[in-house]
Amino acid sequence: MPPIAPPQDAFLSRHIGPRDSDIAEMLRVIGAPSVAALIDETVPATIRAARPLSLPAPLDERGALDTLAAIAGENRLFRSYLGYGYHDTITPPVILRNVLENPGWYTAYTPYQAEIAQGRLEAILNYQTMVQELCGLDIANASLLDEATAAAEAMTLAHRVAKGDRDTFFVDDRVHPHTVAVVETRAAPLGLRVVRGDAATFQPDGQVFGGIVQYPATDGSVDDHRAFAERLHAVGAIVIAATDLLALTLLTPPGEWGADIAVGNSQRFGVPLGYGGPHAAFMAARDAWKRSVPGRIIGISKDSRGQPALRMSLQTREQHIRREKATSNICTAQVLLAVVASMYAVWHGPEGLRRIALHVAGQARALAAAATAAGWEQASAQYFDTLHLRAPTAARRDATLAAAEAKGINLRPHGARGLIIALDERVTEADLADLGAVLGAADPAALPLGTRAVAFPAALTRTSAFLTAAVWTAHRSESQMLRYLGALRRKDIALDTSMIPLGSCTMKLNATAEMIPVTWRGFGGLHPFVPVAQAAGYARLFGDLEAWLREITGFAAVSLQPNAGSQGEYTGLLCIRAYHLSRGDAHRTTCLIPTSAHGTNPASAVMAGMTVVAVACDDDGNVDVADLRAKVAAHADTLAALMVTYPSTHGVFETAIRDIIAAVHDAGGLVYMDGANMNALVGLARPAEIGADVLHLNLHKTFCIPHGGGGPGMGPIGVAARLAPFLPGHPLVPGVGGPQSLGTVSAAPWGSPSILPISWAYIAMMGGEGLTEATRIAILNANYVATRLAGHYPVLYRGQTGRVAHECILDLRHFKKAGIEAEDVAKRLMDYGFHAPTMSFPVAGTLMVEPTESEDKSELDRFIDAMIQIRAEIAQVESGAVRAEDCVLKHAPHPASVVVAGAWSRAYSREEAAFPLPYLRDNKVWPAVGRVDNVWGDRNLFCSCNAWEQVGKA
Repeated sequence: MPPIAPPQDAFLSRHIGPRDSDIAEMLRVIGAPSVAALIDETVPATIRAARPLSLPAPLDERGALDTLAAIAGENRLFRSYLGYGYHDTITPPVILRNVLENPGWYTAYTPYQAEIAQGRLEAILNYQTMVQELCGLDIANASLLDEATAAAEAMTLAHRVAKGDRDTFFVDDRVHPHTVAVVETRAAPLGLRVVRGDAATFQPDGQVFGGIVQYPATDGSVDDHRAFAERLHAVGAIVIAATDLLALTLLTPPGEWGADIAVGNSQRFGVPLGYGGPHAAFMAARDAWKRSVPGRIIGISKDSRGQPALRMSLQTREQHIRREKATSNICTAQVLLAVVASMYAVWHGPEGLRRIALHVAGQARALAAAATAAGWEQASAQYFDTLHLRAPTAARRDATLAAAEAKGINLRPHGARGLIIALDERVTEADLADLGAVLGAADPAALPLGTRAVAFPAALTRTSAFLTAAVWTAHRSESQMLRYLGALRRKDIALDTSMIPLGSCTMKLNATAEMIPVTWRGFGGLHPFVPVAQAAGYARLFGDLEAWLREITGFAAVSLQPNAGSQGEYTGLLCIRAYHLSRGDAHRTTCLIPTSAHGTNPASAVMAGMTVVAVACDDDGNVDVADLRAKVAAHADTLAALMVTYPSTHGVFETAIRDIIAAVHDAGGLVYMDGANMNALVGLARPAEIGADVLHLNLHKTFCIPHGGGGPGMGPIGVAARLAPFLPGHPLVPGVGGPQSLGTVSAAPWGSPSILPISWAYIAMMGGEGLTEATRIAILNANYVATRLAGHYPVLYRGQTGRVAHECILDLRHFKKAGIEAEDVAKRLMDYGFHAPTMSFPVAGTLMVEPTESEDKSELDRFIDAMIQIRAEIAQVESGAVRAEDCVLKHAPHPASVVVAGAWSRAYSREEAAFPLPYLRDNKVWPAVGRVDNVWGDRNLFCSCNAWEQVGKA
């Protein structure tokens, strides 16, 4: 008897939460005869797609993994010694399995709810401490997207904090070329002037607000930049060092020779190359600028018991929350990768990091000695792990490159006769012998050990201690490390614990089959700047994804370069800017943005050189069409763009969207559509058919890349044909982007490629009808939650038929009369085992709930029951049975240490505190700390793991 083939929809049935019987009951509660009827009531007919999705037939999990294995096999894994800030590395297996491959780490959300994110927060605090101490500076953020964008952020930070009205930024000639490209792209719309030159001879004038050097430089040389720093400081300018953390275990930290800001990439601390990302970049700075540093900063505060507890510091946490007053749009960090890098340092400790650094530097010296004996010139007087060799003739250099290629080795040509060879911790003695052979030299491994001696001049030699806290020395055995990672993970809530009902953040299933290929060497082992012929597998992956995303969105072209949603916004607006400039319309700089928009929207517009004009929303949460038309008329001559989220940030499908777009087009403007809510459109409507000109897609939302505790993300853009010529290019990889490229927006040409197999697998396993079904069920689940909770909490906005889109906003503002705030409900949900919905966005005093299609009815009911029980607890306060200050909500959350404490004098029982519903007796998640004191944390900023005892005594 032949085997029975698995059903083609096997993955779809696993990705979708509700079963058929659940769907029937949910429809009964909602009052809709069918899912199709519900969709017809919810999604306006005027925007519905002209045809269904045309995508390949869905694969099952085995088929998808087999296909991805074949794709990965098409990548040719040469040994790459190219440098450029990227180095091969070894991810310690205990970290690979227990962090990078662990859903308890990769499915967690950004740690806005600190009490159930203490594990991630500690790991990120470790990361900050590591960066601060290696760089010799006072404060560091919780990671940025890549080194190039970190350098651009440092430039704008320098512009903010330097005194006087200045417009010139200096970039040393030996800064990585992709970093230069991103800095120049960022500077242009801001009206900043970038000048290039030699830091050793540069003489700044009063217009220079800052300058950047690479330390070590892109050619591997290590220079003493003290004189450069003194010259910049003499004119009041800011000094920035782009640096290498491993090198800083041996070299004088930038903060000790005069740098004010340090940036770089922590990739070589255990994070796979991944053809360019994702990797956690860093920024460290002087303490005086802690309130100007972009991104997130983790600090130590106190909880309700007076015990130290971690939180995202400075309350606003991220600059984009300042909207049009922001100078950075950074929203997504690279938290998961920062955790890996920090744990790499925890695992190796300071002595282990120095041992690795000395080993790599020693190998470089042995290779240099062998090359010099063979007639090569070592061009750098001082170097760490990267050699700049010059051949006697160009012909010998070219022959060496050919010999290297024949051995499966990538070397980097530099100038007419030069070679760059950047070594890393994966280099073996056999690799060293092969390198010697292609250089025509003796085997470096056979040279006397003295050739590996590592010494730097006193001015370049690190003498200060680093990583001195106990965490860096306490976990040397694997048992200790395993337990440390486990202890941190148990302090968090992630999707392996319960649903995370965050509106606008789409915390959907990150299926295991989607995640498995991410750590395959065939995807992770490629340097981003290998010859494109060696990355045929990635080219196939990119081609598939771009074609599928074009089909899903209706756009003519796609760029995968933006490596975060905020980057996608910025890139889309730069495309619009470039389009207007190409037509001689440099005066078109006005960007209309509804008041309900994400804070990144106005921040991105400002960064793109535009002036933000707010458009009002009406009482139903829609764009106020009359106000929009008035603003369009008032700014018709300068109108560049409208930024609009669809469905709206308020969770409704606006029926006037085509009229809104037409009004902007008629005035000569273009329309940027924020794709944050694209998961409510896939298969039902195409943004390009609605009339949008550009859209960014959050692959970490709609297309299942996990949030990773706050990152990684990917934010590719789709554009109409008229914008395709302007898509971002790259200085090191020809053929990327359009012929009139707007510049470069990310360090790597395709952003963060190693996580793209996740979205590829999701689309491949769902197929066109599966993706459409996911959208339908997401809308069903949201309407089920809204219907069941409507009798307990008002649902703030609905569409014209009374339906919500994929999310709903619960209005808690009227509880303030009883002394109960939205924050109290959010904290109390932790006692029920849930992360809170999105709090006070887009409307203060509300909770925005998005259940996604991946949650089944039983989990939705568990969340709903918790919200109903909390409503009953609020009713006790409203009735006067208990005072607000004494109620269970005000004291939430309740860690185990509070519940089991000997004395109990509260107005409610221990059981009410910890086990308010029966299901909690079988599956209780305890908050790690009591409610964190945000005000104390803002007034007393402790942002290093060295400060635990100081906080306890404060």
